[in-house]
Amino acid sequence: MNRKTGISEINLGKKIFEIIERIRQERPLIHNITNMVAMNDSANIILAIGGLPVMAHAQAEVREMVRVAGALVLNIGTLTSEQIDSMIAAGEEANNLKKPVVLDPVGAGATHLRTESALRLQERVKLDIVRGNHAEISILAGLKGNIKGVESVGSGKNAVEVARSLARKHNQVVIITGKQDIVTDGKTVIEINNGSPMLGTITATGCMVTSLIATFAAVCDDYIMASTGALVCFGLAGERAAVKAQGPGSFKVNLFDEVYNLNEEIICKGLKVNIYEL
Repeated sequence: MNRKTGISEINLGKKIFEIIERIRQERPLIHNITNMVAMNDSANIILAIGGLPVMAHAQAEVREMVRVAGALVLNIGTLTSEQIDSMIAAGEEANNLKKPVVLDPVGAGATHLRTESALRLQERVKLDIVRGNHAEISILAGLKGNIKGVESVGSGKNAVEVARSLARKHNQVVIITGKQDIVTDGKTVIEINNGSPMLGTITATGCMVTSLIATFAAVCDDYIMASTGALVCFGLAGERAAVKAQGPGSFKVNLFDEVYNLNEEIICKGLKVNIYEL
């Protein structure tokens, strides 16, 4: 069941920073069943914002790990059949304990295994938040999406329509990230315009922001607010990192530093958000 959200542009930056302060005080453990490409970066972005990461994939331990975690990330970037079974076991336990579950359907639509696995997770686990690119979310919504490898190369429907369709169907918060990020619970729509083209020059940025969203959700049960806050912070950090970067390598280092150094003034002055009801 989606929480009623009171999100508005009034004092939004202050509210986002209040979530960061809670993360830094509570240091929630974020359980990631994620892909090998992004594992280290996802762990480091959680640490940078103030949370604690754990990467536990074995089916024999995932239920136990979920019990001590604040949120669960399911990321199918380098999936195996065994990993999907672990994700379902962990997701079911998180559902039983009413802990937030965040899905990143990396490459859904690229192969039958990825598509079927993402749909299976959607069927077996109550997913509170789903974040993907335009094509991945289109596939989950039962629409056509064009994907090359794990990158979106187009979809027949506009992003807001696609995201709202999936959100209404499964009563969840849905996020489409891209040049403009879209967050919706099917009624409220948030457009986030923070970010930098440099984010496209390194791998794992989508996976990192998914883990960041889970960290925010671990301390804020208004999931549309948690998602918006995480995306604003990641986009702002990207903007600030790009100013200092000499290229992709230094950009990546600066990105972690900028997430680590976020404060209320930076967020309030830099956020670029539009909110409306449909």
